[in-house]
Formats: sequence, C-alpha cells, structure tokens
Amino acid sequence: MTTGSPEAQRLEPNGGIPNSRLPLLVYREALPPAGDVARAFERIFAANGWGASWRDGIFDYHHFHSTAHEVLGVAAGRVSVQFGGEGGPVVALEAGDAVAIPAGVAHRNRGQSDDLVVVGAYDRSRDWDVRRGDPRERAEADAAIRSVPAPDTDPLHGQAGALPSLWAGVPEAPPGVA
Repeated sequence: MTTGSPEAQRLEPNGGIPNSRLPLLVYREALPPAGDVARAFERIFAANGWGASWRDGIFDYHHFHSTAHEVLGVAAGRVSVQFGGEGGPVVALEAGDAVAIPAGVAHRNRGQSDDLVVVGAYDRSRDWDVRRGDPRERAEADAAIRSVPAPDTDPLHGQAGALPSLWAGVPEAPPGVA
C-alpha cells in the first residue's frame, strides 16, 4: 500500500451542488491491483472507521451525499469520474486507486471499463442520502452538510494518514454559506 500524499482539490459551489471547502482527496495506487482488491479495501476501510460498505459501480448522474463523507476504492477496472457537477474536473481512476469525497461534493461516472468494481464506505458508518443538486433543496442540503463531523481517521492510513490534517480546521460549511 502506498503511503504517499493524496492529490487534494477543492471544488466551488456549482448551481444546486454545494461541493465543499474540504478538499477531495485522490489516493493513487492505494492498494496493489492484485488478489482480492475489493476485500482488501473493505477490510482497510473498516479497520479505519469507514463502514457500511458496498460493492457496485458509480451512478452515471451527478449526485452527492449531504449526510456523510464517502470513500470509493476501485477494486477492478477503470473509471472516469467527474467531480463537482457539470464543468468539474474528470479524474481517471484505476484498480488500486481510492478517493475520499467530502459531504456535498458531486460525483458522476463519465465512462468505465466493463470489469469495473468499486467499494464504497462511509465515515463512522453514517447513514447516507443521495441528492442530485435540486436548487430547491440547497438550503436543506447545506444544513445537513454542516452537521457532518470531520473524520477522525484517514480511510486508508488511520490516524497517521493525511485526511485528518488536510481536513482539520477547515470550515465545513459549503462556500457561500453563512
């Protein structure tokens, strides 16, 4: 498993999508792409306090979670994920890569290989919702996002990982929210 620093990127609000002041974190080669990578992601996420895991793909529409921070680990295949809504960056991920997504940050599958398997999990196994950026729900989503606590642990490296320090002290309210 790599211990290098993740790529960090902040995403500004985009219409009905709040995004977050907390940076999106992309972990390249988080796990070697050999053996049962899905099971390895499930175990390491759970060991670091990120549970309620699932195996599937990524929705092909922009969506975000207002009640939980999410981690995605690519267990097999390749996928291009657009973050932040329309016009946002597209990140190519492949087996062994992972991404920590702050509550409020939109993500969408923009293309994948036929063998894609993604493992998802949530900080503290929090209940999660699916929102699609309806502007009429923005105030409600912003309030929910503000109530999501910052994780105590990095989903891959625990307390010694980069996430706690990169997210510490950053206001959790989406940009533009009082």
